[in-house]
Amino acid sequence: MALPVINGAMLMCPMGVAPGTLTVLPTSMVLFESMPVATIFDNIPFANIAPFGVCTSLANPITAAQTAAALGVLTPGACIPVLPAPWVPGVPTVMIGGKPALDMTCKCTCAYGGVIQIINPGATTELLP
Repeated sequence: MALPVINGAMLMCPMGVAPGTLTVLPTSMVLFESMPVATIFDNIPFANIAPFGVCTSLANPITAAQTAAALGVLTPGACIPVLPAPWVPGVPTVMIGGKPALDMTCKCTCAYGGVIQIINPGATTELLP
């Protein structure tokens, strides 16, 4: 059993330099601890997942260009998450609006090499089975 992820959860990407937050839109009308609960499909950059400051991954074209311009000295560029797939693995036993719920063990992979993790799910008292 794990804690569910709710609106305002704190996220971290190892390629970013600052934590980000998860915004869960109240479309499903399901609340945990008086906040909207997340599903594995809450992975839309900027709408759901805030940037992580600047990105240190050379797979990020902005970072690569700035590093090349600095003669090879790593120069982080703007973090613009590219998330081609939903969070995994999700909680298939708990459906929120017909979609698997998101718990604190789930991860989301950025196309630039970062694996986004949930460092604080927001929920503290209710558990998912």
